[in-house]
Amino acid sequence: MNPGSAFIRLILVAAIDAGCSLQATKPPVVAMPASFEQALPSDQAAGPGSDWYRGFGSPELNGLIEQASSNNLDVSAARSRIAQADARARQAHAAILPSVDATGNANYLAGHSVNGTAHETDWAALLSASYEVDFWGKNRAATDSARLLTVAARADHDTVALTTLAGVANGYFQVLSLRERLNIAHSNVDAARTLMAIVDARFNVGLSNPVEVATQKAALASAELTVPELEQTQVEALAALALLVGRQPEGFTIEGSPLESLTEPAVTAGLPSELLRRRPDVYTAEANLKSASADLVVARAAFYPSLSLTAAGGVQNPAVNAAIVSLSGVGPTLNLGAVLAQPIFNGGKLRAQRAEAQAKQEELVAKYRAAIMSGLVDAENALSAIHHLDAARAFQEESLEQSERAFEGAKFRYKEGSGDFVTVIEAQRVFYAARDQFSQYRLARLQALVSLCKALGGGWQAPNGAAQPQAAGLQHF
Repeated sequence: MNPGSAFIRLILVAAIDAGCSLQATKPPVVAMPASFEQALPSDQAAGPGSDWYRGFGSPELNGLIEQASSNNLDVSAARSRIAQADARARQAHAAILPSVDATGNANYLAGHSVNGTAHETDWAALLSASYEVDFWGKNRAATDSARLLTVAARADHDTVALTTLAGVANGYFQVLSLRERLNIAHSNVDAARTLMAIVDARFNVGLSNPVEVATQKAALASAELTVPELEQTQVEALAALALLVGRQPEGFTIEGSPLESLTEPAVTAGLPSELLRRRPDVYTAEANLKSASADLVVARAAFYPSLSLTAAGGVQNPAVNAAIVSLSGVGPTLNLGAVLAQPIFNGGKLRAQRAEAQAKQEELVAKYRAAIMSGLVDAENALSAIHHLDAARAFQEESLEQSERAFEGAKFRYKEGSGDFVTVIEAQRVFYAARDQFSQYRLARLQALVSLCKALGGGWQAPNGAAQPQAAGLQHF
């Protein structure tokens, strides 16, 4: 057996062995609970669909989300990151294919000696090609890594879009709640002024005393102080909503509607295991982990020899310019070459690169597990909030109803001269607090539903096969 055949056989055997060892690892299997701890009753509707936000019954909210889909700056930046990742993936894929270049050069030579003067012009017009034989799958692994980063960028875009969508809904409900609380605060001021008039009238006829007058004036001032505080909070909430929809706060406003006019979409959580395909952030973590695994293959393949083939052909003068045989004159030329390189000593650089790739993969394994755990926590928190808000509904309604009856009764008795002023003041405070608390309760219910829809992925589904991830319900993003 000649040395060349033995070397080729050695390469083939090494390629087979490397093919077995240079395989990208799959994401770890994460044990998922059989059901959510705070699962809602099973007779509710199916999980959130692609347009779950329409379930709140607000055309204005739907319009704001459409604006955010086109104008939100974070979503636009995420789209640009997808374009960057696509471009990097195309660059990485180019390493799999041969590269072809056209070259032209000219070299003028002149000299003088005792034998005389001579000169000539050497020139060449060539097409050259080079190709690295991907024995160990290094270039293909690098391509896979870049492609998976593109997948991750798309899923990350969908995560940003879903977060924006939920933010618009929450911001819209927050503005509506603040308007409602402002109306309640104005009503409380009106009630305090009415009671102030009653106290003044009783004082003028000697049925009241200066302490009661001063106490009611303080209560009136306190009620009036609440109004500018709520107005400032409303301005800030409206500006935050404008930012989400990509608008400047100047001139931005919403028509709004009472919170009680909105409907509450029925949502069920399904099984915890479904979060692996419902949440784009989990899919992003998985794609990043697969990319890191491919990078580890690249780092391992660097230890094996590389084989590059080159070819160049064209026309040149002289046709062959060699040390032993030269052919003068213009003529066709062909150069073929092969380079086999095996790393021997590089100061530990390759080992360090492999160690870095291994550590990166271990980091992303942890992040993948963390993304899953975060999804479970988000879902459990939202389900728990809805569960406890459902349990508190009857108490909230009873508190509002009874505090209103107590305030009206205490005010009437005091006006007629048979009631105690302290009782009136306390009843007024309790009634206002109950109304304000009930408005915040309605806001909490709406935002808990938004949180649940977001925790369940908002209708997003992981792609099948080679399909790119697409956020269902966020297709306009």
